[in-house]
Amino acid sequence: MRIVDARVIVSCPGRNFVTLKLVTDEGVTGVGDATLNGRELAVASYLSEHVVPLLIGRDAARIEDTWQYLYKGAYWRRGPVTMSAIAAVDTALWDIKGKVAGLPVYQLLGGRSREGVTVYGHASADTVDSVLERVADFVRRGYKAVRVQSGIPGLSDVYGVHTGPGVYEPASAAVPAETVWSTERYLDHVPGVFARVRQEFGPHLKLLHDVHHRLTPIEAARLGRSLEPYALTWMEDPVPAELQEGFRLIRRHTTTPIAVGEVFNSVWDCQQLVSEQLVDYVRATVVHAGGITHLRRIFDLAALYHVRSGSHGATDLSPVCLAAALHLDISIPNFGLQEYMPHADVTDEVFPHTYRFEGGYLHPSEEPGLGVDIDEELAARYPYKPAALPVSRLEDGTLHSW
Repeated sequence: MRIVDARVIVSCPGRNFVTLKLVTDEGVTGVGDATLNGRELAVASYLSEHVVPLLIGRDAARIEDTWQYLYKGAYWRRGPVTMSAIAAVDTALWDIKGKVAGLPVYQLLGGRSREGVTVYGHASADTVDSVLERVADFVRRGYKAVRVQSGIPGLSDVYGVHTGPGVYEPASAAVPAETVWSTERYLDHVPGVFARVRQEFGPHLKLLHDVHHRLTPIEAARLGRSLEPYALTWMEDPVPAELQEGFRLIRRHTTTPIAVGEVFNSVWDCQQLVSEQLVDYVRATVVHAGGITHLRRIFDLAALYHVRSGSHGATDLSPVCLAAALHLDISIPNFGLQEYMPHADVTDEVFPHTYRFEGGYLHPSEEPGLGVDIDEELAARYPYKPAALPVSRLEDGTLHSW
C-alpha cells in the first residue's frame, strides 16, 4: 500500500492549525497534527517543500523506517520545526495502520493499561476568590486534578491566567504583546493562593501549578519549598530547561514534584533529567516530540526511572494531536496525567472526533485508527491568521521568559 497524495492544510477555526493528510493507493487516509504555535507556516513549508516529495510512493506500512528516514535523512536534525513535521507523518501513518488493521491505535500499542485517561483542567482568574469558583466548577464536573493559576496583585496581565469568557488563547496579534512581570510579587502571592484552595477543597484533589519557565533555580527551589504544605502533584516548568543542571539545585531544596518538557522535541532533551531523576513528569507531546513512535520511546525511557507522563494538551494542539495522545496515554504503564483544554466549538466541527470526556477522564476512540479527521471543505472557510504568543519584561524593562 503506497502513499499517493499528501496534503498540508493550514486553517484557523478558532486558532491556527497545520494538518497533514495522507492518502494511499487503496483509498485509506490518515491525519497528523503539525501545529507549532506562532511558527505554523515554518512547519507547513517544511512539510510541503521538503517532506511531501519524499513520501509519494513510499510504503505506508513502514512507520519506523519512515520515521528514521525523515530524521536521519536530514543533515539538520531535531528542533521543533523538523520534529513537528516528522510527528505529523508518523501520526498519520499510525492512523492508516489502525484503519487497515480494523483496530483503534491503542490496541496496536499493546492495549489498555487503564480504563480511562485522567485529565486536569485549568482554573485561573484574576482574583483568588474567582479562582476558587473555577476550581469548584471543575470539581462539580468530576475532575480529579486541577491546575491553579492566579492573577498577581500589582501586575495587570499575567500569561496563563484567563480572565474572560470562552476558550483561552494567549496568541493574539502577529507582533507579540508585551506584559510586565515581577518575580518578587509572584513568589509572595502564590503560596497564599494554594493555602486557600487546600482549605476549601481538602487534601485529595490533585493540584498543579505552571511557573512558565519564569524563575532561576534558587527562586524555583524557594517556591517549591513554600508549596510543600499544600502537596502539589507537580510544579511545572520552574526554570528554562536549557541548563539542566539547574534542576539538581531545585531537587536539593524541595520535595515538590517537578514536571517539564512541553517544549522538548526528542528523547535527548530529557535524557539527563530522567536518568538522574531530577523530574517526576515528562510533558512532551505527540506533535512536538516526533509523533507516537518517538514519544513512546521517551515514555519508555522515563518508565525505567520512575518518571511518569504528563503530556501537554492546550488548545494550540489540534484534536488530531489530542486523539493520538489518548491512544498513547491509555496504553503506557507509567501514565501520570493528561492536560485537557476543550477546543472551541468551531474547532471541533472542523476536526470531527469520537474521543469523549466523562467524569474526569478522557476516553480514546474505539474506531479503527485514531478516530479523528479533518473536514477540508469546512477548514477552507477559516484562513490562516498570524498570531504570536506574548513576551514579558521585568519592571525595569529587562526582557524576561514570559
